Amino acid sequence: MHLSDFDYNLPQLFIAQTPIEPRDASRLMLLDKKTGTIEHRVFRDILHLLNPGDLLVLNDTRVIPARLHALKPTGGAVEILLLRQTSTTDWQALVGGRGINAGMKLSLVGSDIQVEVLENLAEAERLIRFSEPINPYLVELGEMPLPPYITAPLGDAERYQTVYSRDEGSAAAPTAGLHFTPDLLIALRNKGVGFAYCTLHIGLGTFKPVNVERVEDYHIHAERALLKPDDARLINDAKLAGGRVIAVGTTVARTLETAGILSAGGDPANPNANQDTCAWRPVIAFESNTTLFIYPGYTWRVVDAMITNFHLPKSSLLMMISSLVGREPLLNAYEVAKREGYRFFSFGDAMFIS
Repeated sequence: MHLSDFDYNLPQLFIAQTPIEPRDASRLMLLDKKTGTIEHRVFRDILHLLNPGDLLVLNDTRVIPARLHALKPTGGAVEILLLRQTSTTDWQALVGGRGINAGMKLSLVGSDIQVEVLENLAEAERLIRFSEPINPYLVELGEMPLPPYITAPLGDAERYQTVYSRDEGSAAAPTAGLHFTPDLLIALRNKGVGFAYCTLHIGLGTFKPVNVERVEDYHIHAERALLKPDDARLINDAKLAGGRVIAVGTTVARTLETAGILSAGGDPANPNANQDTCAWRPVIAFESNTTLFIYPGYTWRVVDAMITNFHLPKSSLLMMISSLVGREPLLNAYEVAKREGYRFFSFGDAMFIS
């Protein structure tokens, strides 16, 4: 497969710049993964599309104010995007600026905190060390790391958080979950829909552009994922009772499929090797980095349906969704979405694939 197979034209006007109010008033495209048929709803209709016994799995990660500003010794401006904490003072980060190399000392704007570049990683990624733990100062010094395609200011930082976010650590929001309101979640619970949670702190693996022409050659960055025993049990119970396991977003799908591969004794870095012939095996709890890259040809083990937004051309997320529903049906759905005036990307509309 070639990178160009996952390209499509998207004029700027389709990219949502601001979130819709209320959250569940966004549009919802229904896409049948077996037939490719499409229906158009609003997101709050998800209440009528899920059945008692279905299980929604949500990523409870919370976005941190991960964008920081610093100065080089020469006074030149540097932008730091925190990706993953590796110790009390050390982080992997994207560092924007000329000539930022190991050994350089930076001054964090608005404070006396110093930043030392410890190691050059791939491209603009660096391992950095703060002179003291930065976590207590992030609210004061940091900015919400909105994607670069969103240029409008965000009036309320909570609109880039899900209403169920609780575990701080992400550099981006799990945007499929932004459509849920507390009232909608309560109504789903009252209907008999179950809830389970996982945590995947979103970093470079989720939003970095694919940079190889042959898709099979791409290696996704590791992201930390966690599925607790109680939540694994809820997933297994739902499967055994005949309910659907519905991933709210690609990060949840990646976590659940990692759990399925590990349960079968497989390797998420090579998910199609020595595949288990069983239709389903119980998932297991785990906490580890995952490098699972899902693209067409992947055998899905856990996820039955997915709620997701509309993704960037040539992105690993578009490839993941293509593997669930098929590349041509998905790209056709995107063309329909453009004709119907759907809003794309983080603050855009949603799709329910079932």
